[in-house]
Amino acid sequence: MIISITQPALNWFKREMALEKGDSLRFFVRVGGCSTVQDGFSLGMTVETPTEPALSTEEDGITFFVEEKDIWFFEELDFTVKYSRKKDEIVFQHGDQ
Repeated sequence: MIISITQPALNWFKREMALEKGDSLRFFVRVGGCSTVQDGFSLGMTVETPTEPALSTEEDGITFFVEEKDIWFFEELDFTVKYSRKKDEIVFQHGDQ
């Protein structure tokens, strides 16, 4: 199981969330919304320091991570964060999507 951030997504995070080297961004599970992985749940994002990271990657000095308590959501699937130019937003791709 891996997490990856595309370059367009990284640029979006830097621009829209003012992330820079040394920052950390957590992906967390929220109740509600829609997801192709778990019915009734979706992903949220927040800038915070990891405490028990189960999955992480670093891009341009920025750490992107999922805490241990949220790892169940991914069901051992690879997780890619992309930027949709059409929607002008971040999209999450899991597994074979």
